[in-house]
Amino acid sequence: MKKTNQIDKDELRIEYKRSDFPGGLVRGKYAKRLRESSNIVVLQPEVAQAFPNGEAVNGTLLLLIELAQKTVFPRRSSGLANSARR
Repeated sequence: MKKTNQIDKDELRIEYKRSDFPGGLVRGKYAKRLRESSNIVVLQPEVAQAFPNGEAVNGTLLLLIELAQKTVFPRRSSGLANSARR
């Protein structure tokens, strides 16, 4: 069995030098940009258990959007039916 050398995670690889990074080493340099451009949504565990995969979530949300648009903006009648009842 070969022994592998464990490299400390906070250390640079041997082939890199600090002088290769004139701006310095910054942890999380691109984290804000990634957060802003990402479309990842984290579901609550209860919600995630209700759906087997992403397609099921998307399908359900699309149906919910369609239902909401139909109920929020109901079609208005021309008024003829209401005046005929009087």
